[in-house]
Amino acid sequence: MDLIRRHAISVILALSGFGFALADAKGAVLPPEEKPKLCDAECEKELENMPMVTTESGLQYKDIIIGRGPSPPIGFQMAANYVAMVSNGQICDSSLEKGVPYLFRIGSGQVIKGLDEGILSMKAGGKRRLYIPGSLAFPKGLTSAPGRPRVAPNSPVIFDVSLEYIPGLELDEE
Repeated sequence: MDLIRRHAISVILALSGFGFALADAKGAVLPPEEKPKLCDAECEKELENMPMVTTESGLQYKDIIIGRGPSPPIGFQMAANYVAMVSNGQICDSSLEKGVPYLFRIGSGQVIKGLDEGILSMKAGGKRRLYIPGSLAFPKGLTSAPGRPRVAPNSPVIFDVSLEYIPGLELDEE
């Protein structure tokens, strides 16, 4: 009876989204759920050798893929996928988990300052890792949610972002 009860609790926790290490009916530990990422293990290795760019504001970034399309003009709506992480790499937010790119007007204050600045110099089709200092991140922080770390006010964050498209501006054909 204990084995059945333990399995039922494991299933309930798994379905409710808690990120605990669970055991199957035989007691074997199940692997933690893999969250979708924009930069896989191979990409992470390549990042080590990519040059770091530091802007005047303190934002740092590494281009994973340089896009071929236009850069977003200030005030234009654009679509981007992102994975936001705290400094130890734990994911705190992600458009990939929501299943749709995030649409927002660039340079209008709809996103944190570091994300606006980091995307403005990208080209559509590009992918970049942004190292955002606390002064350009979340001034009020982010509360934690099940399976997500808390982001303290003015803490540095890391964003992997891909600029998917800019409605009204077509990707240049080559």
